Amino acid sequence: MEQDLRPYADERFCYLTTVGRVSGQLHEIEMWFALAGTTLYMLAGNRYGSDWVKNIQRDPAVRVRIRERIFTGHGRIVDEESGEAVTARELIGPKYGEWQPGEPRVGWTWQALPVAVDLEIT
Repeated sequence: MEQDLRPYADERFCYLTTVGRVSGQLHEIEMWFALAGTTLYMLAGNRYGSDWVKNIQRDPAVRVRIRERIFTGHGRIVDEESGEAVTARELIGPKYGEWQPGEPRVGWTWQALPVAVDLEIT
């Protein structure tokens, strides 16, 4: 049964933990995010140069903390030409005041790399 994650959707930040691709150590960073069902979306402003993106590419097993709740999940790069990429950007941009519907699709929201975490809900 899928859990309702809507109570977490309005939180400002999530905390993403990845395994360092070189060190093997856990790394936690504060991230902007949006939720759609059991998928959590983030945008990487430094795109493939972001350490956390490189870590996910090496080991997609991640943890995400929102408030006191810790989720496990599988991180993945979203195909930038897909409808899912548009969904990620349309959810995150307005939440953080970086873009609004009806505005041209330019700026950080539309240049950053969309990354998804498929959360494992038990």
